[in-house]
Parts: sequence; structure tokens; C-alpha cells
Amino acid sequence: MQTETLTLSNAKAAGRIWRNPKGVFEKVPCSGIWWIRYADSTGRIRREKAGTKSAAFTLYHKRKTEALQRKKLPESLRRPMVSFAELARDTLAYSKAHKRSYQDDVCRMKRLQGWFGDREAESVTAQDIERHLAVAAEDEGLAPATLNRYRAILSLIYRLGTQNGKVSTNPARLVKYRRENNARIRWLTVDEEKRLRQVIQADYPEHLPEFDLALNTGLRRSEMYGLTWEDVNLDRRTLRVRLSKNGETRHIPLNRAAVDALLTLSRRGNGTGPVFGIQKPRHWFEPAVRDAGIEDFTWHCLRHTFASSLVMAGVDIRTAQELMGHKAIQMTCRYAHLAQTHQLAAVERLAEFGKRQAQAESPELAKTVEPTDTKTSTSQTERLDRETAYVQ
Repeated sequence: MQTETLTLSNAKAAGRIWRNPKGVFEKVPCSGIWWIRYADSTGRIRREKAGTKSAAFTLYHKRKTEALQRKKLPESLRRPMVSFAELARDTLAYSKAHKRSYQDDVCRMKRLQGWFGDREAESVTAQDIERHLAVAAEDEGLAPATLNRYRAILSLIYRLGTQNGKVSTNPARLVKYRRENNARIRWLTVDEEKRLRQVIQADYPEHLPEFDLALNTGLRRSEMYGLTWEDVNLDRRTLRVRLSKNGETRHIPLNRAAVDALLTLSRRGNGTGPVFGIQKPRHWFEPAVRDAGIEDFTWHCLRHTFASSLVMAGVDIRTAQELMGHKAIQMTCRYAHLAQTHQLAAVERLAEFGKRQAQAESPELAKTVEPTDTKTSTSQTERLDRETAYVQ
């Protein structure tokens, strides 16, 4: 009789567990979404969303059975929740150790953390990223190139997260690159350069050597303001860029104007350490451009001015590529149309060739061919180029 009573009691207890086990619950009352709570094979308490109540009952008993059989849980369940902010911190640490654009990454990361914050990293989708980029483009007017930089750092965030085993996917890879327009070339005309030089000479005379050095070397801003006096060899008239944008060391020849600018700078210090200190040109260059009445012109346009002057002076594209530090000649070919003098001489040689062919085949016909004046005033053409050329 006692045995029957115990059996009945156990059966009732089992029925109660099935009807309402302690490990099955609604996290939010009346939500209809049920969760389970159980101890895995290691004794660690875990929670898992199941869905409906019946699905929660089934999953609960399955996990309890797996715990009794000492089965390991799938990797996706064993991995703790990782926030986007944690991945962002990991990426900044990596950027500081391996990238020269660390400061740019810091600025961009602030915006990204404003977008996703402490949100679970794996909950961010490609659609979420695309939506934020589209809003930034429409509301703030961010250029396609800028949006692509944000897409690139997001891809780096998730790539590092995948390598570290914190996430399993990279949603940024599904976001398409925006088409960038690199065809725009803006440089100083003769009149603009004259006006800008006058303003700098009057209001910012201590920065005139910086202006001259940029115009006569074509250095990128980061390359120029990263120079130290150890990189300057005035005897050989060369500059050394230790780490260019392409990750290579390159040497820049110095013309007389660049040498004079560096000599002026060297007399201000002791010839050691940074050439320009830690100052950047924005605090004086932008006001000078505005006061000179020059529109749509940035510091990088001085590099365009250097390249344009080379091509219009007759320097071949291959040499201009080396002086600019372009890895691909296609970047330098953007300036090829400015070599009008050489292009004109080329088609004039074609006319001369046609005349000689006509003389060889028919001397009488050759008399009717008008002689071609190949002595076109190149100085007049170059001056016209410099004063009127402006590519939007």
C-alpha cells in the first residue's frame, strides 16, 4: 500500500512538472514568447528563447536530457552575447597598432557607436547598415567616398570579430560600395595663385614656406606634416617619405623653390625633430583661401596643381606618376588631357608625314598641299592653359 502511494505521488509530481515545469517561463508576461532555464552538463545556468509554450516544453526536456547525457551545446549557444561596442573597442586597438589612419578611425567610430551602441553585434544586418548610410548621405550630404570609408571600417570590425570567434558573420560584406567620382581635378590658375600668395604673405607669412613646399613637391598632407629633418637631404636635394599611402618608401627630388622653403624652415629651429611640428594647415590655409576669394579649393588641390603644372610644362605621364607617387598610372592619366602642346605637336607631325607621303607618290600633288606651321607658340598655349583651365 505504501508502495502504491509513492508511485501515485511520483506520477502526480511528474504530471505537475509536465504541466508547469519550473524551467519554463514567460520573460514578459502575456507576450506569448516563452523561455527556458536549465543547467547544462557543466552545471552552468543558461536561458534560451523557445517561442511558443509547447515549443518551450519540448526544448526544456531536450536540454535536460542532453545535460544528463553530458552532451556539449552547439557553439552558437555556448558563445556569450557580444555587443557592437566591444567589437568597436577591439578594432580601435588593432587600428592603433597597425594603421596610420588611426585618428580617422577614432572619429568614424564615434558615429558608428551612435548608430549601433551596445546593440548585440550579430543582430546588426546589412539592411541596418545600408539604412544608416543612406540617411547620412541624405541628411548630412556625405560623399560616396566618405560612405565607403564607413563601410570599410564596419567590414574591418566584423572581420576581426570573426577572426576572434566573437561573431560568425560579416554583414558589411553585403553592403555595396558607392561609386566614387575621382575625375574632378581642381588646381590654382596663375591669377588665383598670385592672390593666394599675397594673402599668405600679408596675414600668415610664417606659413609661406609650407605653401611653397606643397606646390613644388606634390606631397600629400600626411606625408608633408609627417616629415622630420632626418628625411631631408639638402646636399642631394631630396626628401624621403618613409611610409607613403601605398605603404612604400619613396624619394622626392627638390627644385630650387622647395630647397629655399626648407632652408627658411631650418633657420627657425635646430634642424632636428619634425619639420613642421604638430600644426596642421587648416587653421591658416582655409581662411587664406577664403580671403583670397578662391572657391572650392582645399589643401589637396595643391597636389593637383603640382601634377597639372608638370604635365602642362611638358613632363611625360610616366615621370609625373613617379613624382606623384601613384601606384597605378591610370591615376596620373587624369592629367593627360592637359598636355595640349605635345598633343598638338603630335598631330602636326601627322600632317608632315602626309605631306612627305604625297611628295613621294606624286610631286605635282604635293605642290597643292599647304605647308604646316609647326612653330606654334607653346608659351602662348601654356599661358592660356594656366589661366583658363578649370576642370569641374
